[in-house]
Formats: sequence, C-alpha cells, structure tokens
Amino acid sequence: MTDTMTEPRVSDSPASVAEPAPAQPAAKTKNRFASAQPVLEKLFELYPHLFGRHFLPLKLGIYQDLLAAHPDVFKKDTLKTALGVHTRSTRYLQCVAAGLQRHDLQGQAVEAVAPEHVFLSIAELFARRQARATEDLRPKLRAQLVAAYEHSGLARADYLARIGTPSEAISAVLDEAIELVDQQRARSAALVKAFEASGQSVEAFADALGMDAGLLRAALKHRQLVASRSDV
Repeated sequence: MTDTMTEPRVSDSPASVAEPAPAQPAAKTKNRFASAQPVLEKLFELYPHLFGRHFLPLKLGIYQDLLAAHPDVFKKDTLKTALGVHTRSTRYLQCVAAGLQRHDLQGQAVEAVAPEHVFLSIAELFARRQARATEDLRPKLRAQLVAAYEHSGLARADYLARIGTPSEAISAVLDEAIELVDQQRARSAALVKAFEASGQSVEAFADALGMDAGLLRAALKHRQLVASRSDV
C-alpha cells in the first residue's frame, strides 16, 4: 500500500526488514488485535475470496475502496488498524512473497506486486522463521530470492535501488542469489545470440549442439518477456 495521507500505512514492505522497529508493549499489541478482530470478521464475511482461508495480495487503494463501498459499516481508524494487522500477518506475507497478483474487492487480479514488496515479504518471513528455527534457513531463502529476482526482470542496480538496504544476514544471501541469476541470464543471452546468428531453426540448432530444443525455446520466451516488461 502507499503511505499517503489518504491511505493507512498498510504495507507489503515491512520496515522491520531493513530497520527493526522497537517492540510494542504486550498490552498495547493485545488491545490492537482485539480492536481489529470484529473488523477482520466482517471483512471475511463480505470478502471471503480475499480474507478467507486463502489470502490474496490487495490492490493499492483497497482502504478507500472499502470505505466507499461500506460507509456505514467501517470506521476509518478501526479499518486502518484491521488492514494493518491483516497485511502484517504471516499468511498475507506468504501470498505477497509468492508473487501473486494484487486483487480488487471483486477478486479480480488488477496489478502485479512490486518487486521490492515481494523481496521485503520474503525477508520478513525469513526473519520470523529463522528466529524460531534450529536449522539454517538460508538455502531456502536463497532459492526464494533467486526466483524473485529472476521474475522481476530487473538488472542488479535497478533491483537493489528499489529494495533498499536489507539486513546484514539477508544481504549476503541476496548477493549470492543475484550472482547466480546474472550468470544464468548471461548464458541464456549468449545462447539466443548464437541461435539468431546461425539462421537455423530451433530444432536444427538444438540438434547441432546436442541440447533439448525446449531449453532454447525457454530462453527465447524469457527474452521476449523481459523485453515486454521493459516496454511497460
């Protein structure tokens, strides 16, 4: 969500990832959740496809949409609190980290989640889980970051500029993930360049190299996808 004056600070990018916020008193946190519960139950009743068993990322501006759709049902402050609780929940962060599309009140996919929100949700989930786990969760984190960075289609500098400064523990894993993806991209680009220079069909080129033609088709499709994103 955006941090404008008209929209609550309901964010898919937890500030605690880069700079941990001070812990709130237990009583204050308990009261916050208690005040949000009736609103969350009403949201579940009205929009089970968004707030039910399976969460979906919410479109930017969903706060204003809810107030406009139900002016006699929701109050600004309690709705703001409830959406804050919802979007900071582990289940919600999981659907954002998975890269699902943002959805409107009708359950229609309307926009992609920004790469920085995907990253910050992954990082926040890692921090929460690693704090409780006895095993090292960095290999799983690396795999998630590889997928997120690859899906973003951004170059290293652009991606890093958007996500800000991650924690020291996550930064090292992120560097490894970016390096791995960049190496894969370089190999894919070299393959596509050689294919285009050959003047051969996909099947003939792949056969000459003794490779699966599907791999070449995937490389060509990926290049088209990246090109389409850069035109947006």
